[in-house]
Order: sequence, then C-alpha cells, then structure tokens
Amino acid sequence: MMDYLAINRANWDERAPAHAASPDYAVDRFLADPTYLSDVVRFDLPRLGAVAGLDTVHLQCHIGTDTVSLHRLGARTTGLDFSRASLAQARSLAGRTGAAINFVEADVYDAPEVLGRSRFDLVYTGIGALCWLPDVRRWAKVVADLLRPGGRLFLREGHPMLSTLDDPRPDGTLAVEYPYFERPEPLVWDDPGTYVRTEATYEHSVTHSWNHGLGEVVTALLDAGLELTMLAEHDSAPWDALPGQTIRDGDGEWRLADRPWRLAQTYTLQARRRD
Repeated sequence: MMDYLAINRANWDERAPAHAASPDYAVDRFLADPTYLSDVVRFDLPRLGAVAGLDTVHLQCHIGTDTVSLHRLGARTTGLDFSRASLAQARSLAGRTGAAINFVEADVYDAPEVLGRSRFDLVYTGIGALCWLPDVRRWAKVVADLLRPGGRLFLREGHPMLSTLDDPRPDGTLAVEYPYFERPEPLVWDDPGTYVRTEATYEHSVTHSWNHGLGEVVTALLDAGLELTMLAEHDSAPWDALPGQTIRDGDGEWRLADRPWRLAQTYTLQARRRD
C-alpha cells in the first residue's frame, strides 16, 4: 500500500483554506451569531443529548466547525486532525469566536498516545471521517482507549451503501459499482474538485479511501469493549452526494428527489464503553 497518510494529508492541506472560505462551512455565520451550530451537529441534537461539562474529543475535526459547535453546547472540547492546514483554520475559527478549544495535530490512530487513555466522556466523530481509515477495527480500539468507563461514542457517518454507488445514470438508475465491505487496498480517486461550493482546484487531487460495512463498524466496536446504544439510518446527507438526483431541505440536508426511501445516505450511531 502506498503512503495513504501523506497522499491524503496533501489533499486536505490544500482543501482547508477553500473549505473555510466556502459558504457551505458557514464560517461567517459562526462569527456573526454566537449561538450558531453547524448543520451536522444541529441535525443530530435530538440524539446527541446533553454534552455540557463533558470532556469531549472530536476526532478528524478538519476546520473545526463541529468542534466549535460542541463547545457552544457546553462541552470541554479537544479537536484532533492530521492536517496542519486544517488545524490552522480551526484555531482561527476558535480564536475569532472566543472558543477555548485545544487542537492537536496527529493521526487518529495515534490519538490514545497523544491525548491519553481513559480521558474522555465523549468521543465525537462527524460526517465523512471513517472512509479515510484503512482499518475500522483499529479505529474502534482507539475509541475504546480514549473513553473513560461509561463514556460514549457519538458517530454520524456516510452510509456504506451510498459509498457503493456509481454516478447516477441518465435514466436515474442507481448502480452498485464499488465495494460495500472493507478491502485491503484503497479506492484511489483523482478529483480536482471538492464537496463544497468553491472555485478552487487542487494540485494534490489524488486521495485513497476505504468503505466499511455497517456490520463491520458495529462488530468492531463490540469487540473493542463497547455496547451499542443507538443506531439510526437516514435517507439524507449534509452534502449533495448524487448531483442531479437530489433536493435540499430547509435544514441543509440532501435526499433523493425520487422516492428517497430507496437509499440510506447516512447513519448515526452511539455506543458506550462498558464499565
């Protein structure tokens, strides 16, 4: 396997300034409104529950909009990411909004060594994170190591079924093309664009990613010593995953315009570390 970390880091380092400038990450709204929360965190508020006073780590935090949102809900928050450029944007956002957040540069697999074991009440992982990791079982062990006994994981992620689909065909047919289950070798993409509105293009356009089946994620967490407490599948996503086939609702979520109940696009999962 090629050095996926270096390849993906170069891509995310280039994306970070464009993402911070894009209206889709709504940095201006964070600055203007001290109560504003990211669309991702706001969507899951009914499931997230109270986080005030919890020691919380946001893994793969990118430019920190979800991290700041958790802080605004009262969590004592740490953000971790492997992209220095992303963390520069995250620290800038936190500084300009007055959020006291500790941002740490590290690979997610190194998080227990860098941050400390059994330190957190809540591990938060937002949308579009697990696909960058080659081994979901290793990730689950990281989550278990970070949590105190009784602490919980909160995960919202792209549904692995969505990740199997090819670009929509002209007649609207959704065709399964890519692996549902985790494979040893990555999917290699070469895409000069990104998932938010921006005019930027990128020199480092190659990325490596992996899909992880829903059963694989759940089993990995169970084997790591967690117990599943919630699993909800959603027919929407906070980004336009199938352009030309979707419509956006008032909450910023995209779903199929035609029979959205055909496809789970994301899921929310919670699990608790056993005492």
